[in-house]
Amino acid sequence: MFFWVVQRDWRSWWPMAAATVGVAMVLLIAVRQPLADRMWPDTRAQALRAEAAAALASGRLSAADGTGARELYEAALAMDPDRPEARDGLSQVARAALAQAQSALAEERFDDARAALALARELAAPRASVDRVESALRERLSAQAGLDDVRARARAAYARGDLHGSENSALPLYRRILGLRADDADALRGREDALGDLLQQAREDLREGRYAEAARAVAVAREFDPGHIDLPDTQARLGEERDALLRQAHADRDAGRLERAEARYRALLESDPDAAEPLEGMEQLALAHARRAERAAADFRFSDADTALAEAARVAPGGSATAAVDAAVRHVERARLAHARLRPAGSPAQRRERLRVLLEQVDAAEQRGDLLTPPGESAYDRLRAARAIAPDDNGVRRAAARLLPAAVACFDRELRGNRLARARSCLDARTALSEDEDTLAPARRRLAQRWLAVGDERLGAGELAAARAAHGAAREIDPTVPELAAFAERLRAAGSVGESR
Repeated sequence: MFFWVVQRDWRSWWPMAAATVGVAMVLLIAVRQPLADRMWPDTRAQALRAEAAAALASGRLSAADGTGARELYEAALAMDPDRPEARDGLSQVARAALAQAQSALAEERFDDARAALALARELAAPRASVDRVESALRERLSAQAGLDDVRARARAAYARGDLHGSENSALPLYRRILGLRADDADALRGREDALGDLLQQAREDLREGRYAEAARAVAVAREFDPGHIDLPDTQARLGEERDALLRQAHADRDAGRLERAEARYRALLESDPDAAEPLEGMEQLALAHARRAERAAADFRFSDADTALAEAARVAPGGSATAAVDAAVRHVERARLAHARLRPAGSPAQRRERLRVLLEQVDAAEQRGDLLTPPGESAYDRLRAARAIAPDDNGVRRAAARLLPAAVACFDRELRGNRLARARSCLDARTALSEDEDTLAPARRRLAQRWLAVGDERLGAGELAAARAAHGAAREIDPTVPELAAFAERLRAAGSVGESR
């Protein structure tokens, strides 16, 4: 009976007991952590600091959901304000935030840099460091705003074909952008396109014979991007055109087309002012003008001689060319003096009669064989007097043509006999008789080299004055002799040794 009563009572209160146990378990689960935190606060704070350190190590400095290093350290500090570890951790977060701001600034992640700076300032990072990074951020933001303007100007300059030439041209503007942002893809593409167009124009200039313009364009391309893909091919074509232009200049010079030769040499020198071959070509041009002056003076055409001298002085780049011009000036002055002595006074009719007599005397001297001697009576001297009266007279020109072979033979004969002063007189006669420069130049070179050989012999014998005189004679005849400079140096050295003794 009792058992039945108990069993009946159990069935009646069992649901209530189960509900009570369940509520108790829920309450236990809910209050377990707070209760543990109250009972064991050091253990919880230590766990928070460990989580904060892990977040700091991973770079998660702050998070809205509370899992950032800042929030975790602050929670640990609130739980255990007497321990210094959480405060030290917050200082580390401040320094890490400052480092993140600097890194973001370097990578131009300006929003990230602002957020990191704000965190560093809130956590009392060193003020001077924060201010320095913040100032750099403001400068970069200002530059970034300026870059947009520079980019727009560069695109506009490219669109109107203004590739280089001023600071507002496309290539200099793109260079400004790349100076601030070396990996700026838009600026790199813009520079690539501009240089491609520039080199295309250079190749077009080469096809049209505009060497100087093409050379300038290639130089600009090398300045802005020496690794541009189109540069090697364009440079190779420029080199081929340079060689061709140099050959054409030499041909023009040798053919007497001095003005055309000068234009070609100057086109080459414009792109390379120190280029040896064009400079040598200009020296030869100056020498050619000087020889023109001498030939004109030999015909007493002093206006033409003065014009040629002026051209020689203008073209001469210095060195031996200047010496050649000086020698030509002296030659022209001697011709002026001779002309003044020979030119007769009197009326035009009297001068015509004098010319007739002189030409007859030229013929008579030729018949006697007195072509270049004796002085004053030779056919050559009579011809010079006739030239002083009428340099363009046909009879005078015919007589000069007849006497030229005799002057050539005279030069060869005297040079073989090493009678150099007389060979010089024969050479002067050849010049006065208007011999072609192509045959006169080798003759001058031979005589000048012979004088240098005499000078070398005299220098070896210790006769310094005679050696200097021989050097002066060689320089007067042909200032372009290659051995001239070396012999002059030997003379200076010998003079210094003599003075030291």
